[in-house]
Amino acid sequence: MPKLTKRIIEALDVRESDYFVWDSELPGFGVRVLPSGRKKFVLQYRYGKTSRRMGIGQFGAITVDQARGLVLQGLAKLRQDIDPLAEVRERRTAITVKELSERFDAEHIAVHLKATTAKEYRRNLKLFILPAIGQKRILDVTRADIAKFHHDSRDRPYQANRNIEIISKMFNLAELWGLRPDGTNPRRHIKKYPEKKRERFFSEGELGAIGRVLDEMEAERIELPSAVAAVRLLLFTGCRLREIMTLKWSYVDLDRSALHLPDSKTGAKIVSIGNAAADVLKKLDRVPDNLFVIVGRVPGQHLTDLQPFWQRVRGRAGLKDARIHDIRHTFASVAVSNGMSLPIIGKLLGHTQVQTTARYAHLARAPQIEAANDITSLIAGSLAGKK
Repeated sequence: MPKLTKRIIEALDVRESDYFVWDSELPGFGVRVLPSGRKKFVLQYRYGKTSRRMGIGQFGAITVDQARGLVLQGLAKLRQDIDPLAEVRERRTAITVKELSERFDAEHIAVHLKATTAKEYRRNLKLFILPAIGQKRILDVTRADIAKFHHDSRDRPYQANRNIEIISKMFNLAELWGLRPDGTNPRRHIKKYPEKKRERFFSEGELGAIGRVLDEMEAERIELPSAVAAVRLLLFTGCRLREIMTLKWSYVDLDRSALHLPDSKTGAKIVSIGNAAADVLKKLDRVPDNLFVIVGRVPGQHLTDLQPFWQRVRGRAGLKDARIHDIRHTFASVAVSNGMSLPIIGKLLGHTQVQTTARYAHLARAPQIEAANDITSLIAGSLAGKK
């Protein structure tokens, strides 16, 4: 048996039936000569008690050295107790990322995620993830693929990071479901981009402008009273938008100054409310056959979209860049600036992680500086002999 080279393979004659020529140096490496004249590289090996033969590629399409390298890879898999032929067949029949996403939706998104989070997952899959890697078989998706996908969205760091979080969860489940080998999640070791959290707080003057506009709208009787009440409740409670929009009268406990929310973003929680929020609730009319506090125009339903109303409010108040979520930040900033402790603020806002509330810690410098000025003024006065 010669060592297979390009010259030797080219010189092999064609016979009426196919035959094999084996390499003298690499066990199992051979070339199959067909009656048609085509010559194909093969790997002959034994897995367990079974002898198997696997096609490597056609001579001409790949070189002898390339075929030799592929054979070495197959032999390396055998040493890891992996059947290379079975692995190839498994790869050919593996589902695509799009098919994986359908199971991911049915068994994870629809079952375990809240409606707003589920909507965002589906949006990211449809607009970003599936157009990029949806047609790839899940066994063929590599870390390089995900790194490139992440890098291509570097100008939108927040979006890029959310996408790889979804990919990570989806491929973790693929491993759990036995669709990929354990420990092969292609998102591993890909660092997220730094995200700049936008924290805009309304000043006392801006709050005054918002209050004036709400009063005017209420007097004009053009806007829905429930929309006006929704913004006021957001201002007076620091609640998330969905928590107020889906608030039911059965959750309201004015005797204990509390809102009992059974299903917030962080699970069931009790929101303590002050007198101003209670007054808003007391003035609202309860609509017959409607369980919700913030009623919409559809009978029996809550108001589903506050954004158009908020845009009219901020337009009249001269706050073009103001977002609804800035109201929640403002609630926290007022609390911190007036010396309330971070644990108390975290309780009011329903934070489950201390780090979430801690991002407002820098706002506590204002009362600290004021206190420092008071103290140093007293000391300076004493040094100057003043009472």
